[in-house]
Amino acid sequence: MGERGSITAAPGVPAAAAAPTPAQATEPGRPLGRRPSLAVLIAALVGVITAGVYTVFSALQWQSFAAPSWDLGIFTQLAGRYATLQAPIVTIKGEGYNLLGDHFHPLLVLLAPVYAVFPHAFTLVVVQNLLFGFAAAVIAYAAARLLGPWPGALFGLAFGLSWGLQGAVAVQFHEVAFAVPLLALSLAALLRERWLACVLWALPLVFVKEDLGLTVFALGLVLAWRSRGPLGLWLAVWGLAWFAVASFVVLPVLNPGGRWTYTSSMNLGALVADPLAFFQPEKGVTVLFLLLASGLLALRSPLALVLLPTLAWRFLSENHGYWGPGWQYSAVLMPILFCAALDGIRLLRSSPRPWLRAYSRFVVPVIVLVAMALTPQLPLSRLADVDTHFGTSRAADAAGALAAVPDGSVVESDIGLMNYLVERTDVYWLGNENPLPDYLVVDHSAGGLPGDWDTVLVVGEKLHPGVEFRTIYAAGGYEVAVRVPRT
Repeated sequence: MGERGSITAAPGVPAAAAAPTPAQATEPGRPLGRRPSLAVLIAALVGVITAGVYTVFSALQWQSFAAPSWDLGIFTQLAGRYATLQAPIVTIKGEGYNLLGDHFHPLLVLLAPVYAVFPHAFTLVVVQNLLFGFAAAVIAYAAARLLGPWPGALFGLAFGLSWGLQGAVAVQFHEVAFAVPLLALSLAALLRERWLACVLWALPLVFVKEDLGLTVFALGLVLAWRSRGPLGLWLAVWGLAWFAVASFVVLPVLNPGGRWTYTSSMNLGALVADPLAFFQPEKGVTVLFLLLASGLLALRSPLALVLLPTLAWRFLSENHGYWGPGWQYSAVLMPILFCAALDGIRLLRSSPRPWLRAYSRFVVPVIVLVAMALTPQLPLSRLADVDTHFGTSRAADAAGALAAVPDGSVVESDIGLMNYLVERTDVYWLGNENPLPDYLVVDHSAGGLPGDWDTVLVVGEKLHPGVEFRTIYAAGGYEVAVRVPRT
């Protein structure tokens, strides 16, 4: 054996062939020598930065009593039920409403032990931020293996702070938080030609949300083509089968309406009658963002095909909220997009065209510059002016409204303070037909009430005619009323 730290060639092999060249050392699937330890450290740093920045944003948003949607309240009720080993009955959606009849996301049972220890709505937000941070670390490590440690770090940060993930963080928790790291792990394994690992990480995606079965189907086809083996075909069958079971069996059985609710938003007949109606500016912006964020390289990789199922259901829907780049709908696209870009870089390195090979060396700065250019339009830009975007002028009034509602009460609320009440009361959304509540809680500034519902007593009269309520708190646009017992 040679001296410690030296490399000795095997018998019959020239010494120059014993160590990989720098280019080989960063090629997917090849050993990195001592570089993996640095790559791991860089990846961990990227993950910590991503999760940390998002958690700062979320904490400021939480303290300002922002109410982007009712979804955090919904998933908090689900986590609370799972933590006590109950079915996910979510009263915000309606009396006795099983949330597995809304979307097929049994993997969210993983929230149960975390919520049991930290029974707060904000816990779910932190979980999502940690999952995004972990996915960023996975992408950064994959990038570091191909590009080198520091370009890999920049690439990982571009993913971690990408517009799709920022949109999801800004509207708080959704089930797709679990899909992001699973896709990152599966696609990173595919890039390294670890076919079995790719399959194993992709399998649970069908339990995150029903439409991801189609994403798994597309991923399986790409894997079958890339590996020239049967594993990909089995994965494709798994994804398609679970999409069918979830969409046409489980959801209709558990949904109160006896059907998969979201099929009603797709009108293919109208699209056939007027194909031009398909082309909408919001859809174009989403596609443009995807192209720019990958430095146009995602199109070079067959992995870009895995984007199509999500884009298809969004763009075919009549719900214009699905079309644009905002909200949480693009979060699952980000790991696919950035892994496709990595694959595109690898493919361009062997291109016969010199200008393409040259572009593969400069594309990471392009991707970073695009990410920076998009930043002023994205949620994290609000951190540059905390006082304006995360004002706490209503915080004391909101705290007073919450203090007026005892633990364990039955509460009917708009979305204003719903996410803050849900962990300690039984909350119903006032847009449904609900049982008689003990308290009414409204936010006239940001709760989403109709304009003519100008007082909490008017709300009570509209929702529960003949039932007497008494206002017990009113400040800063918040009102709380208690039901007066009949004598």
